[in-house]
Amino acid sequence: MREEILINVTPRETRAAVVENGVLQEVLIERANRRGLISNIYKGRVSRVLPGMQAAFIDIGLERTAFLHASDIARPRHNENGFEPPRPADIKTLVAEGGNILVQVLKDPLGTKGARLTTAITIPSRFLVYMPQGRGLGLSARIEDESERERLRAIMQLFIGDSADGGYIVRTAAEGATLDALRADMLFLRKLWEAVRETAARVAPASLVHEDLPLPLRVLRDLLNHDMEQVRVDAIDIFQRMQRFAQMFLPDLVPRIEYYEGPRPIFDIYGIEDEIHRALDRTVQLKSGGYLIIDQTEAMTTIDVNTGAYVGRRNLEETLFKTNLEAAVAIARQLRLRNLGGIIIIDFIDMEEEAHRRQVLHSLEKSLSADYARNHISEVSALGLVEMTRKRVRESLEHVLCGTCPTCSGRGSVRSPETVCYDIFRDILRQSRQFEFEELLVIAHQQVIDLLLDEESTGLAELEEATGKPIRLQTEALYTPDQYDVVLM
Repeated sequence: MREEILINVTPRETRAAVVENGVLQEVLIERANRRGLISNIYKGRVSRVLPGMQAAFIDIGLERTAFLHASDIARPRHNENGFEPPRPADIKTLVAEGGNILVQVLKDPLGTKGARLTTAITIPSRFLVYMPQGRGLGLSARIEDESERERLRAIMQLFIGDSADGGYIVRTAAEGATLDALRADMLFLRKLWEAVRETAARVAPASLVHEDLPLPLRVLRDLLNHDMEQVRVDAIDIFQRMQRFAQMFLPDLVPRIEYYEGPRPIFDIYGIEDEIHRALDRTVQLKSGGYLIIDQTEAMTTIDVNTGAYVGRRNLEETLFKTNLEAAVAIARQLRLRNLGGIIIIDFIDMEEEAHRRQVLHSLEKSLSADYARNHISEVSALGLVEMTRKRVRESLEHVLCGTCPTCSGRGSVRSPETVCYDIFRDILRQSRQFEFEELLVIAHQQVIDLLLDEESTGLAELEEATGKPIRLQTEALYTPDQYDVVLM
């Protein structure tokens, strides 16, 4: 499989696209005025404790206070998993209003919700994740070779021994890493943590203590591996910065970082811009002729699978099965591309054969296995719906790139011109019975005026006769289709 990363830089925005076999799989966007907060460390102040919710609001210097649940307050444990699992504890015994607390952002602010915090600080490097309050050693489940897992475990145990000085997680990128590389990462993380502690001791509450790397460097740290063929970036200064970073931490992968200086924008060459625009559409076309309908709401995302123009060659069951199989692969890609998280409900087309249903579910699970975000698929519900969750840590692509529609205010629909005409008729009758006037002026959108002059002209004439007053029409270009005024003259 051919994997590459494309990085497009403009003065106020940086975008990274993950491409597999020429197909866009993921888009990461960072804007100068809205940099993501995930992994940032703050010295917070407890502004309010909520015993009923077992949580607290923490002021970290942002517009909205952040949220810290009791289960996200770390307590040291003494085994290899790093931290003990959440246990019942009264939030009032863990934090106090007005007190200072060192916290890390788990989830960016989403919609009207503030950032989600934890006190279980984790600091990532290329090969390791350091947990200052943890203890022991963990290995990424994505490292599947048992002999490699044993090798890495032996190397790390050699360094940490019985030390209580924090815990470590060995990341997927560490597969094949040398002893010296792992040791260098460990020393770097310990020095960084000391710097964080020193900064936290001297800064005022509600201050940033440590900020995560910018997007281009995070891409190198988290995504660049020996399977990645190349990283291409179209800004010379960012390219040079990435080269310096790679020479320090990824020396053997430096040749894979390339500067793109072609005449056409780098995203245009790979068709990335068109793919991003399509990822904002509600409908996703499938090659077979079927299609998906994706609706994103505050509570959940729903995905409906339809056969569309696909009729199959044998029978109806084959048609439904083929469409659902194709849809399962497409859904996995769309979840990652659109960065959809939280609760997701998938309505596959009903199939009669149990074997077909199992195969479709297996196809979905297999397609989601390459997703970096943690996900969980439940069994098919009694209504035939597939229920799943996908970890949501940052805003979806739609929320990053789009705003609320000023016409429909996010409803997704507006009243039809015909409905508006009848609203106008009722308004005219209402006002004619309450006030004295010489004539009426109706101000509305062009579509409504056209309808009043054409199909609804008879109704308008009947109103003039009923009120005994002339009704004049006026188009207003600034009005939305369902906006109007009835003015007494």
